[in-house]
Amino acid sequence: MLVELPDDNEQSDSGMESLTASKDDTPERRPEDTFITPALGTSPTASNPTFLSLKEYDDEPDETLTERLWGLTEMFPDCVRSGTYTVTTKTWSGVKNMYQLSRSLMWVVASSSVILFAPVIFEVERAQVEEMQKSQQKQVLLGTNTSMTGPMPSMPPMPR
Repeated sequence: MLVELPDDNEQSDSGMESLTASKDDTPERRPEDTFITPALGTSPTASNPTFLSLKEYDDEPDETLTERLWGLTEMFPDCVRSGTYTVTTKTWSGVKNMYQLSRSLMWVVASSSVILFAPVIFEVERAQVEEMQKSQQKQVLLGTNTSMTGPMPSMPPMPR
């Protein structure tokens, strides 16, 4: 009975190598990527190419939250996506309609209150002005002290 022992390479490979790599070390983002670029003044087929270590994707902007969420939509079934879309659009539509309704309602209330209460305010102001004029007239006719103390008891009230 022969038992085959695995090679040294198979024994050392535990499948845990991926744990040592950084989350950002994707094949596109590895900083140690080496690119062959020709030096200035040489042709691309020159025998002595210049090796430069460049990050090819540094000039690209990172994904936004919206782009990431849009990419995650593929993992959900169509009924969940359509339900979410329906709820979102109906909620947005409801908020817009409530805003428009509140604007219209505030306009009606404000304009109605101006139309209904303006005459009352004008009449109250007119009555106060008349009282003030009567008081001033009484002060001129009877003197300054009589307007402060009120009508004298022995005098009859003035006709209107």
